Amino acid sequence: MALILRQGDYVPDGQGGFQSVQGAEEALERILWKLTVRRGSFPFLPTLGSRLFQLGRAPAREREALAGQYAAEALADEDVTVREALLTREGDRTLLTLRLDWRGEELTATVEVGGME
Repeated sequence: MALILRQGDYVPDGQGGFQSVQGAEEALERILWKLTVRRGSFPFLPTLGSRLFQLGRAPAREREALAGQYAAEALADEDVTVREALLTREGDRTLLTLRLDWRGEELTATVEVGGME
């Protein structure tokens, strides 16, 4: 069982505690967290997180392929396979949507990717 984290805060359950999930939803929470943590930001866990923050440095035509590669790298210790990575613009935000296989179940993860113009 895992607690749900949104924008750095646990999500209250309305009863003095916090919302929790298990199974595929728990895996998805872990996946979202690992994708949003900057790789190398935890000194004692240097391989935790992703390099998605570096996408803005790459040529536009290479970003989608790199996004899939960076996501797979961040999730290497999870029982998950990245099937598709799709970058889209929504106003001034860039979103990465990943189609994933987790233990035979399809999951979809969407995260905002900063530093892209």
